[in-house]
Amino acid sequence: MKLEFTDLCDYDRNLFREWSAGNGLGGYAGGNILGGNNRTHQGYLIASLHPPVDRYLILSKTTEKVKRGQKAEETDFECARHRTPEGAIYESNGNQFLDRFVYDGCANFFYQDFRERFQKTVALDYGTNRCAISYEIENKTDEEMDFVITPLFNFKEHSASQTVQGIQETFGPVEIREKSVHLELLKQTARIAMVISEGCIRLREEQYDVNTMLQTEIDNEVDGLDCHYKPVDIVVHLKAHETKNVSLICGFEDDLKLQTEVADEVNCIITNRRKRNQILEQQAAVSGQIPEMEEFYRELVCAADALIVKRASTGYKTILAGLPWFTDWGRDTMIAFTGLTLCTNRFEDAREILLTFAKYVHHGMVPNMFPDDGQDPLYNTADASLWYFYAVYKYLEYDKSKEAEQFIQMQIYPALKQIIDGYREGTDFSIFMDEDGLIHAGSGLDQVTWMDVRVGDWVPTPRHGKPVEINALWYNALKVMENLESRWDNQDEAKAYRQLAEKVRVSFRKQFWYEKGGYLYDVIGDDSLRPNQIYAVSLPYTMLDEAQEKQIVDVVKEKLYVGVGLRSLTPDHKDYHPVYIGALSKRDAAYHQGTAWGFLLGAFISAYAKVYRRIEDTEKVKNEILSMLHPVMEHMKENGIGTISEIFDGDAPHAGRGCYSQAWSVGEVLRCYKEEILENHE
Repeated sequence: MKLEFTDLCDYDRNLFREWSAGNGLGGYAGGNILGGNNRTHQGYLIASLHPPVDRYLILSKTTEKVKRGQKAEETDFECARHRTPEGAIYESNGNQFLDRFVYDGCANFFYQDFRERFQKTVALDYGTNRCAISYEIENKTDEEMDFVITPLFNFKEHSASQTVQGIQETFGPVEIREKSVHLELLKQTARIAMVISEGCIRLREEQYDVNTMLQTEIDNEVDGLDCHYKPVDIVVHLKAHETKNVSLICGFEDDLKLQTEVADEVNCIITNRRKRNQILEQQAAVSGQIPEMEEFYRELVCAADALIVKRASTGYKTILAGLPWFTDWGRDTMIAFTGLTLCTNRFEDAREILLTFAKYVHHGMVPNMFPDDGQDPLYNTADASLWYFYAVYKYLEYDKSKEAEQFIQMQIYPALKQIIDGYREGTDFSIFMDEDGLIHAGSGLDQVTWMDVRVGDWVPTPRHGKPVEINALWYNALKVMENLESRWDNQDEAKAYRQLAEKVRVSFRKQFWYEKGGYLYDVIGDDSLRPNQIYAVSLPYTMLDEAQEKQIVDVVKEKLYVGVGLRSLTPDHKDYHPVYIGALSKRDAAYHQGTAWGFLLGAFISAYAKVYRRIEDTEKVKNEILSMLHPVMEHMKENGIGTISEIFDGDAPHAGRGCYSQAWSVGEVLRCYKEEILENHE
């Protein structure tokens, strides 16, 4: 995978094109392609102190200057905007020298001036909290020059902003050695360090980067100002027409016990990072690949890798719901599971993820979230447990080995049984099976479906009662259990599940169909046209007749489909919000009231394929699906490059919002592309 961007002089055009990389521990790196940051959650090294949580910004970035002559004439390559205490804005427009940006698993910045040229490569070391930076610098003139690298350090929780006072309360003395700098943390036993291969380390007089403007945060109507610690410069002297290579490694001091020379270590990290992407693409290779879609597929596979991480508390792999701020959420994990692990042939990771959540089943529920602060998991969801059955179903569909079946029977089945019993008998958050066999969920201020925003006592999308996707998932869970019991020759149990599933089917058809609109109630009695009903068509086991399924697909396509996802509410509804931007209260009001969601595109495409393959030529349907994926391909050149955002504005041009890389967005697009295109290519 290689993404390349030129024409970088336009600051506003490129500011929100963001690159990102993960380290397999929950740590990550990211910034915009201009070489700056526009979020608090960005930097060259955000370390995970207790994988995949406790994430702290360690190194924000490095900036560069060239100094020439006795008057120390400067060329500044930083790209940033700062605000003075008086409110004035001053700009560093280093992007005017930025010739191109290339992402290939590493972030590569190519700067070109008539007097100097340099390339900077930033790479995370997979499996550790270390960042490697490599420079190749060329002096193209007859005079000597100093190339000055300034690291911007920090130690702050990754979603927080910093102040000068905060820095002073965080950092103690700075120790400079011949080829390294060490920063004491006053409230931590660890020390931050940077080791260099070339140059002299000098203390700076001006030690604080004050009030960097973070435009994404400003757009969200907060101050959007951040500060960083820059106690030293690294000065590299170049003679006339000389070229030098400089290598840096940053991390915690204990992680920087290098076994080789710094330059060799940095080259190894960068090479391994690029090789990892190549290996991922090879491992996930499938037949039937369409030439013009190959790069799209490779980008999705690599985006998936950044979201699969280690969880220290279980010793198993898990899935981050999204970069840069989410941890591992049960609902998001189970929806993303098929695309991220099974479609990429990562079956060992798939087993570990299933085990991670099986270990924490409580009162018949899998966790919805593992918090950042080490507290017990949260179980405030009605659907995560039911999506778990879908993940198990898909796992057995993709891995048909005897070992896979034994794994589910011996290690996962007990958790499935606990969930079924919990839902039948009733569990937390008013989740219970009613007399008609349908599942009731939620009461009061509890929000237990994926449309879960709550602002104080205000619930923008109250869905208490019997939500449509919860009951579609419940029917699937019962059918999965029936299938498993039949496989294992437990015929009495299989019969009981079959009978209960039939009761659910009859009740669902009777109570959810909204005849006047030709679609399903979102919650029984609520005729708002929302996208949740698409799962009653797309899931493996469905309860509707073919005519009803087609009506649902057609109305969703007409009213909710926007190319990059499905709107959460129709534009003609009185509560519709066209854009997701501004203060948190404004965003919360829009989150499920018109905002389009990328993950829903997967279910919609699968439902469309299912319905229209019955009545139209297979090739025609395939071409229509490909056309539906083109807006996503274009989006992957914007926002989080090479990946898919969490959400989009309901109104055109449907700008990407929220997390710039969302697990279920990536996973569901990857899944539907593989299942509906690659596996239907004949």
